[in-house]
Amino acid sequence: MVNNIVWHQSHITKQDRAKLTRQKPCILWFTGLSGSGKSTIANALEEILYHNGNFTYLFDGDNVRHGLNSDLGFDDKSRIENIRRVGEVAKLFVDSGLIVLTAFISPFIKDRQMVQSLVENGEFVEVFIDTPLEVCEQRDPKGLYKKARAGEISDFTGITSPYEAPLNADIHIKNDNISIEQVCETIIDYLVKNNYITWRDK
Repeated sequence: MVNNIVWHQSHITKQDRAKLTRQKPCILWFTGLSGSGKSTIANALEEILYHNGNFTYLFDGDNVRHGLNSDLGFDDKSRIENIRRVGEVAKLFVDSGLIVLTAFISPFIKDRQMVQSLVENGEFVEVFIDTPLEVCEQRDPKGLYKKARAGEISDFTGITSPYEAPLNADIHIKNDNISIEQVCETIIDYLVKNNYITWRDK
């Protein structure tokens, strides 16, 4: 059946949209343990990019599971499908000319590589929020680690399910004893240096 489906080519290309937005579209893929700070950092960064005049959209793991992926569980097969769907949607948003921020645990290396393979070279920026497990457990903003330790949650990353850390992340943030402002500054510096954005004087 797929053989009878042909991709419709739009008259307006990704390059046209990128020229209009004056930025290089990409996926900023935030990965890390639950409680590592992915969503907090992604939110803070998006606000900075917004005030810099950039066009963005943020996908958060919990938010996506309220709608698009509400039919998925947390077993390995469901997690793989969760990331596949997000990757496909993020690809479309990149085609629209946006800088896409995604905050997902995405524990498996092969799944993150799969998303990277969906877009062109340079359009996938892996941001590893490297926070020690003990720090994540101390924060435990949703009380999930406590429930996992008590056996109330199965397949919980870092406790009963593995997390495969990036081997060579584009941006590696050791998120312990560092401020959100410092983290965002590091990411912004990377985006400017690699010509994803232009820093505009306020």
